[in-house]
Amino acid sequence: MKYRILLTVLALTFAAGAAAQQLPALDTIQVKGLVIVKGKNAQGKNSFKMYQDTAYARQKLKKNLHTRWLVFDIGFNNFRDKSNYLGAMANSLHPTQQYPANSYLNAGTMEKNYDYSGAALNSFAPRMASEPLTPSEFKLITGKSININIWILMQRLNIYKHKVNLIYSLGLEMNNYRYARNISYVPGYPTVIIRDDVEFSKNKLFAEYLTIPVMLNYNSNPARPSRAFKMSAGFSGGYLLKARTKQVSEERGKIRRSDDFNLNKWRLGLTGDIGYGPIKLYATYALTPLHDYGLEQYPFSVGFRFNGF
Repeated sequence: MKYRILLTVLALTFAAGAAAQQLPALDTIQVKGLVIVKGKNAQGKNSFKMYQDTAYARQKLKKNLHTRWLVFDIGFNNFRDKSNYLGAMANSLHPTQQYPANSYLNAGTMEKNYDYSGAALNSFAPRMASEPLTPSEFKLITGKSININIWILMQRLNIYKHKVNLIYSLGLEMNNYRYARNISYVPGYPTVIIRDDVEFSKNKLFAEYLTIPVMLNYNSNPARPSRAFKMSAGFSGGYLLKARTKQVSEERGKIRRSDDFNLNKWRLGLTGDIGYGPIKLYATYALTPLHDYGLEQYPFSVGFRFNGF
């Protein structure tokens, strides 16, 4: 065993010496498709230059299916609010025209009508006629409404010369909606949103989805990914896994509640990304409202993508 170890050390030493004789002024390190060359500049100081091994990239292009594990997104959330606030105010002026708590369900079934009328909104977020509901009540703190996505698996399938590809993924979309106003989701049947009487230092809604996006991808230079323009666009479908609220105040301390909070179980949306080399931006826009009925808000998110194709 000792002799084998000694022979291995001698072989490595000899190989290093031979490499040094071949490249007396340079040190070269190759990590997969990246070549790092150490040399001297005009002042005699060490300098490093990095090159992409195009032969390595072309060798990889012989495969039609490529896989990436653990692709990360980090960005910000907001939503486009198309709720019928005027209808909700009109409904609050006529208390005899109340919206039944379960009228968003078809008679004798559990199928939802997805009613976003003023009456449905007034039922979901009831307010007095003297203090009507307004869009500002759901204003978000954008800088603290964070979107984090973890794509456990992402694959790219070659369609045409590796320039046109199909990209699909499986992962988790985690959305935080940090409210600027003191509103509270009160779970029950049905859930209602009230105007609370305490000042919250933190007030957020969290929603997590299991999502599958499918996109058509264009890559301008498959052999040199670090100098390629890349663009993808497509659709995504998701299912709500869990939702919770978190509120922090001096009066109540820290309170967490878990419920579906009248959130839409299914989510269909547009998704895409664009970038050059390793820098990539992503964007998503939901085609289905965030809530099952009442509030008609369409979430969207933008941010940076890491380790993607």
